[in-house]
Amino acid sequence: MSLDLKRVASEPLTSVAPLVDGLRAAEKPRAEHRLGLEHEKFIYPVGSAQPVPYEGPNGVGALLETLAPGGYEPFRETPQSPVIALQKGMAAISLEPGGQFELSGSPFFTAREAHEENLAHLKETKAAAARLGLRLVGLGYRPVGTTGEMPWMPKTRYQVMRRTLPERGRLALNMMLMTSTGQVSLDWADEADCVKKTVTVARLSPLLVALYANSPLVEGKPSGYMTFRSRVWEEVDPTRCGYLPSWFDGSFSYQAYVDWALDAPLLFLRRNGEYRHPKLTFRQLMKEGYEGKPPDMGDWTDHLSTLFPEVRLKKVLEVRGADCGSAAMTGALGALWRGLLYDAQALEEAQLLLPRLNFTEHLSFHDTARREGLAGKLGAHELHRLAGEMVSIAKRGLQRLDPQDAPLLAPLEEVAASGRSPAQAVLDAWAKDPRPEVLMTRFEL
Repeated sequence: MSLDLKRVASEPLTSVAPLVDGLRAAEKPRAEHRLGLEHEKFIYPVGSAQPVPYEGPNGVGALLETLAPGGYEPFRETPQSPVIALQKGMAAISLEPGGQFELSGSPFFTAREAHEENLAHLKETKAAAARLGLRLVGLGYRPVGTTGEMPWMPKTRYQVMRRTLPERGRLALNMMLMTSTGQVSLDWADEADCVKKTVTVARLSPLLVALYANSPLVEGKPSGYMTFRSRVWEEVDPTRCGYLPSWFDGSFSYQAYVDWALDAPLLFLRRNGEYRHPKLTFRQLMKEGYEGKPPDMGDWTDHLSTLFPEVRLKKVLEVRGADCGSAAMTGALGALWRGLLYDAQALEEAQLLLPRLNFTEHLSFHDTARREGLAGKLGAHELHRLAGEMVSIAKRGLQRLDPQDAPLLAPLEEVAASGRSPAQAVLDAWAKDPRPEVLMTRFEL
């Protein structure tokens, strides 16, 4: 999450080397490896399924103002702009384009610390929301409504992306306004460690998608997907989303990620306090410049934040495949990846869990996961059994690394053993009572 701080100019970029060096500069000794959680959620009025605008006495802006006295520093784009985020220490509360309310948590050594921070955030946010007649809902996609009915948050970056991103994909606005997710950020030690972790996460991501699938409804009807949120990303922008082929052919490296990012089109450039939209890739920008000047690292940092692969590299490794779910499922997300990636034996076992699929085969695997969830198969292998083994590997890793984190995996063990993705409970509830306001109550956080 970025608070979109004032752009700081730096030395002009005249070669690709500093971009690769930027990833190398993010390396940390293993003893300093931490994790952070991001948990988005929808805001709805109590007793209603109508989206909540920013404005008004019971709007999203009012919710930020109600929370602010709790030790937060409000963030505005300019002194005259409305508050669009809150900062407290290393944690931030920010708004996604349609008013999705996000905690971008502090980095912690343990998953339970990250989980406890999220629980505290939910407790104070629910109390503030209740005073305004609002509630928090944990689903991966808005089950009713269309993009045309959604409010937009007053952030300049989003107004620009509202114009530029739909040029790249039919469902870009759906992604911005209708989706909600849980994410975890992790560290790496060196390039080899980054490659191993990134490729492992990418190969396991369909199992994550199936475990966390929680968005089967679109405009009040079953969509045919256990996670329509994941389906949306297929039509946002193929140059900046999805999977990198280099994750599956053995060629991934810092350089490979930079090369992929260089060939993605710019969504904006910030110049003199304004957002511009030169129709260039970043590689073209470096070659041609803009208004007679080359780009700098500030431009590259902005550009990296507009890329949305299943595993994203910035100063941390971001795992992006999970739908928003309950607080317990979000806490399990941190424990899962800590156990899989931070214990050397677990990481080796995780690499061997699945057949070695090529890029095309993996895309098919991912499609099965988002359509069928844990009920799907990879060849003769049932996804719920593979997901259960993935969770078991993580649990063994945590038992060696830090046994106190292992109990956080209990919700994932239960989901995998049931063979039912969370989305099935959404479909069951909808079949029993298809009133949107009742569904929101059922999945209130």
